[in-house]
Amino acid sequence: MTTEQAQFLRDHSCQSWTSEAETTKHVIGAMTAGQESYKPSDRCMSAIDLAFHIASADVWFLNSIADGAFGAPAEGGEKPKTAEAVIAYYDANLPKALDRIKALSPEKAAANIDFFGMMQMPAASFVDFALRHSVHHRGQLSSYLRPMGGKVPSIYGPSGDSK
Repeated sequence: MTTEQAQFLRDHSCQSWTSEAETTKHVIGAMTAGQESYKPSDRCMSAIDLAFHIASADVWFLNSIADGAFGAPAEGGEKPKTAEAVIAYYDANLPKALDRIKALSPEKAAANIDFFGMMQMPAASFVDFALRHSVHHRGQLSSYLRPMGGKVPSIYGPSGDSK
């Protein structure tokens, strides 16, 4: 990938992250209070664990890309217990991580990063990969909402619950 291509992909992906993050917060915020431990099966994460996985993985991915290396996600601290707390974490951390990506030089955006020996891609490609990871898990969480007694917000257009 050339530096010009990497700069374009980085900038385009950052624009997408901005709008997708707002949608993610709407989905997390649609979780029904008191139903945070809901999970559709024993093999699934609870709603609150999934919501925090989305928020924390988004921040971890972007910071790792900005660092030029993927390390183990930080496990410290108490996990949020409510949707509001997850959104507060997201609001406090995602913009800073996204700003770090926006500040990457074209050369750093084009530089390959190794993902735990499984794949190597330019940093700018990982920004898009991380966004797809987020959207994937957001889709999972949106499928929890109705069984939890909530309503699915508009994501890419009206849902059966929105007008």
